[in-house]
Amino acid sequence: MSKNLVIVESPAKAKTIEKYLGSDFTVLSSIGHIRSIAKKTKDGTPPIDVKNGFKTTYEVDSEKKKVIAELKKAVKAAETVWLATDEDREGEAIAWHLCEVLGLDSKKTKRIVFHEITKSAIEEAVKHPRTIDMKLVEAQQARQILDRIVGFELSPVVWQKVPGGKSAGRVQSPAVRLLVEREREITAFEASAKFKVAAVFTSGNEELRADLTTRFDTEEQARAFLERLRDAQYTVTDVTKNPSTRNPAAPFTTSTLQQEANSKLGFSSKATMASAQKLYQEGRITYMRTDSVNLSGQAIAATADYIKRLYGIQYSTVRKFKTKSASAQEAHEAIRPTDITRESVSGSDYDQKLYDLIRRRTLASQMAPAQLEKTTITITISTASEVFEAKGEVVVFDGFLRVYGGKDDTLLPALSSGDTVSLYSVEARQLFNKPPARYSEGALVKRLEDLGIGRPSTYATIINTVQARGYAAKGENEGTPRDIIVLQLLGDDIDREVVQEKTGSDRGKLVPTPAGELISDFLTDHFTQIVDYGFTARVEEHFDDIAEDKLERNQMLEEFYLPFHQLIAGSKDIDRSKVGNSREVGTDPKTGKTITARFGRFGPMLQLGTADDVDKPQFAPMPNGAKIETVTLEQAVEAFKLPRVVGQTADGQDIKANIGRFGPYIQIGKLFVSIKDHDPRDISLEDARALYEAKLKAEAEKTIADYGAVKVLNGRYGPYITDGKKNAKIPKDTDPKAITEAEAKKLLSEAPAKRASPRGRRAKKAS
Repeated sequence: MSKNLVIVESPAKAKTIEKYLGSDFTVLSSIGHIRSIAKKTKDGTPPIDVKNGFKTTYEVDSEKKKVIAELKKAVKAAETVWLATDEDREGEAIAWHLCEVLGLDSKKTKRIVFHEITKSAIEEAVKHPRTIDMKLVEAQQARQILDRIVGFELSPVVWQKVPGGKSAGRVQSPAVRLLVEREREITAFEASAKFKVAAVFTSGNEELRADLTTRFDTEEQARAFLERLRDAQYTVTDVTKNPSTRNPAAPFTTSTLQQEANSKLGFSSKATMASAQKLYQEGRITYMRTDSVNLSGQAIAATADYIKRLYGIQYSTVRKFKTKSASAQEAHEAIRPTDITRESVSGSDYDQKLYDLIRRRTLASQMAPAQLEKTTITITISTASEVFEAKGEVVVFDGFLRVYGGKDDTLLPALSSGDTVSLYSVEARQLFNKPPARYSEGALVKRLEDLGIGRPSTYATIINTVQARGYAAKGENEGTPRDIIVLQLLGDDIDREVVQEKTGSDRGKLVPTPAGELISDFLTDHFTQIVDYGFTARVEEHFDDIAEDKLERNQMLEEFYLPFHQLIAGSKDIDRSKVGNSREVGTDPKTGKTITARFGRFGPMLQLGTADDVDKPQFAPMPNGAKIETVTLEQAVEAFKLPRVVGQTADGQDIKANIGRFGPYIQIGKLFVSIKDHDPRDISLEDARALYEAKLKAEAEKTIADYGAVKVLNGRYGPYITDGKKNAKIPKDTDPKAITEAEAKKLLSEAPAKRASPRGRRAKKAS
């Protein structure tokens, strides 16, 4: 073992750092956090003792015991220990936990930080060690304690009072509220249409596209205008040229990187951060969690030199951008390449695309503005007062557009005032105004940042959590067809055509689920502070204040906890039956019973009859695309026609089609087959049989051995043994195909019992 032991949190980071330190240094990894807040304590006291200054009991994560044993051994053998975890609050907290668990003195142990993993940065950090910043640690503790308190106290209320409720998070809940509010804006939006007139003119052999500056409210007005064009002459009355300048954007912060990678590359926030972390750990980019747009003087000089050598001195413009964020402890430098001359990196296509985006954005930020010339040509009509305008843009000097955001010129013919042009074609097309757009992942990150909710280290987690909890989902709908009226002047006649366009597409956008809408409404009604944007932003500011030694940790926690706990205490009076919408849809013509739309354990559903009826009520899933507020009686009656017998299999078994918790399916005996792309009301026997055969084939390939009650199966994570109630892993050195029935039963008996879900544990306790 070397004299010096360096501990980082990532094996990839350890590998890169070890290249730059001499033989006197050994670099080991904690593999992330090693401790978390305990679920329960040995003496029965709360893991977070609110009455005793929020004293917190931590426990070592079970899978980290071996790692800690190795680290303890290495610490004993080393003369000096260096903690080199990430430079933000999470990294500082990991360093503190390492001191606590490894028996190191946090006031003396050397702490080094750097925002890029390069030889010069590592060597500089070793020259200037510090000790652990306990204010940063306390800020991280405050965030973790608050999140645990909210989850621990609020989630049981959600389980008890909200049908199908899962949990509620302190930062995720305002994000869900944003999605819900936007969805309701879209629902309430009333579309209106105007007619836009577009024409193509010719001048010699060149074409000129132009739009009428006036739009018409009705088809009659648009038609009347086109009729006036039958014998019209068209004259250019004005040609205006305006020079303009376009400046590049600042280098990337965590937020802007996620936004741009989402819009330009289609990356999710999670994928972006995973790739960025890999690039950082390999020493290719600076630290990827930052809200700073600053570049170091060295980086600016190196970038300017590279631009001058590659493109010419006229392309270089040195810029220093100012960071708006106040969270200075995480604002060291923007995300940039550690070596601006490196064009490619090893790794996946994801990594290369993201690196290229970061590199081009950094280069562009230090390049000259683009010089543009915008031209507007005005064309008058001899038979009407309205005018057409043609607009073009020419890049006179591309500047930063050479590397980032460049586009083709929109060239216009060389025309002068007084020239005449000929009409080639003209049409009036009905255009509907658009509702507010649903949030993409990038757009939601931007909105959260604008509101002051979340920080660079939390954006991706927020986006991922709201989807993992089932409160939002990525849309898959391509939109529904809508009729559009198009009028065209053809000679002396006006042709009317009705074409279709798709409207309302939510593909790739974040759409709140019914469960998301329900939980958001519940929290808004009963726990306003949890979903209040201003309150959540102030809490984030308080974390910053703790980090900067402007606010005591416990004071901040008390100010949050006391009013929050009062709301929890009063929640026992909330009437569960009044949580969630319930609407009487109408009377079923066949039975005369009332059909009600309401929220059940697994989401919106329909109920035929009531609990007071002689017969038990019947239930049906909500029709696809319908909501409690919008489902019609006709849709509801159709829903109760399921399950439907489609026909029989080749061996005479009934094939039943239905809609369940996870979507439409067919059932043959005890076998369920998803029919996601089919409607259970009209799926054909041919399609149903084909899906059934494909399922049987997949099931056969899944089965390694079948001993009746006990089976050896191929699973998602490899082969395993199951009896339907309990699963057992197969040892790595054992061939699954060679396992006998007796061996399978033995492995199954030795396997730990399945852990009950939180809901299951509560039910057992209650009984």
